[in-house]
Amino acid sequence: MRIDRRERRDPSILHADLDSFYASVEQRDDPSLRGRPVLVGGGVVLAASYEAKARGVRSPMPGHEARALCPDAIVVPPRFEAYMEASREVFDIFHDTTPVVEGISVDEAFLDVGGLGRISGTPHDVAATIRRRVRDEVGLPITVGGARSKFLAKVASAVGKPDGLLIVEPGTELAFLHPLPVRRLWGVGPVTEAKLHEAGVETVGQLAELGERSLRGIVGSGAGRHLFALSLAQDPRRVETGRRRSSIGSQRALGRRPTSEADLEATITAIVERLGKRLRTAERVCRTVVLRLRFDDFTRATRSRTLRESTDRTDFLMASARGLLADAMPIIRERGCTLVGLSLTNLDDHDSIQLTLPFDTDHPGAGREASGPTATGAKLDATMDVLKDRFGRDSVTRAVLIGRNHGDDAPMLPD
Repeated sequence: MRIDRRERRDPSILHADLDSFYASVEQRDDPSLRGRPVLVGGGVVLAASYEAKARGVRSPMPGHEARALCPDAIVVPPRFEAYMEASREVFDIFHDTTPVVEGISVDEAFLDVGGLGRISGTPHDVAATIRRRVRDEVGLPITVGGARSKFLAKVASAVGKPDGLLIVEPGTELAFLHPLPVRRLWGVGPVTEAKLHEAGVETVGQLAELGERSLRGIVGSGAGRHLFALSLAQDPRRVETGRRRSSIGSQRALGRRPTSEADLEATITAIVERLGKRLRTAERVCRTVVLRLRFDDFTRATRSRTLRESTDRTDFLMASARGLLADAMPIIRERGCTLVGLSLTNLDDHDSIQLTLPFDTDHPGAGREASGPTATGAKLDATMDVLKDRFGRDSVTRAVLIGRNHGDDAPMLPD
């Protein structure tokens, strides 16, 4: 393989990934669960221990399907505060190892350990130390992969699971990568994998032999170029710190039971309430609201609405989300709904222009200092945020949410 002059000389990009994170925390905290199949979440499996995965259980799988595959599984409710605390402890170890840490989610991160040779040893030594510290100090198994690129480091950690350590040494990249199935490449999902299999391409090596031009004819121009580059282990991206999210979101699994329209609207209201507060806490504004739905037949649908100006106002976000839900209600009545999610995208910093009225920026007051109902809405948001910070998330809520339990938000990295 030709070495690009910009390419690093040692496998000093690490990808650290906690194994079956939620389930591992449950097994850590309850010794009676160790070595036994554990499912976190009943209606929909949020996480499965490796003992359950060995029986075919995956997430997010409906609970009844998981229990059919693994009748002796132990189902436990999620404890998101415990998972978030464990994540913070693990990330403290990451940051104690190197200042260059790029969090991907609460249970995985990229670390650049280049230049630590005299302090901490080789990348293999650093990876081994991380694994030992996470095991000893947090009590959790973690797999670490290492390579000269982010892509290969992540593939190495996936191949090295569970509870493993795999470093792809310089010069061995293609020998490691080419025998692997094409689904190991970023961007290859079930649909793309099926297209490639139809063309007789099952391994990364076969994809590389096919050539970029032929690949474009199978999966399209952009995807073909991307996958061909990865098949040659080409990935120049650096480990980035301090990168802000391009979107924030949340979702709720509803299960297979019938869900009324009132329950759906209340669920959307609860999601918007929490996302609005997250947006303001992060000092961001959003311009596009995206509704995601999953139906009883496992098909999915997405609806979005882009506002004329960015905003962090809960009432404006609520109006958009409710409008999207109303537009999708005919198909929900026909197919049923098992999951509803909402994402806020096209994010910008808080000092960008804020929306004065939700769908009428030609109003005479647009662009001037807010007054009247607009100011009242902003003050209401600020007041509710302060009360929730001081007295708890559910200390003040909307009337439609009183007496309803909409579950907790899954733990996530800071916005």
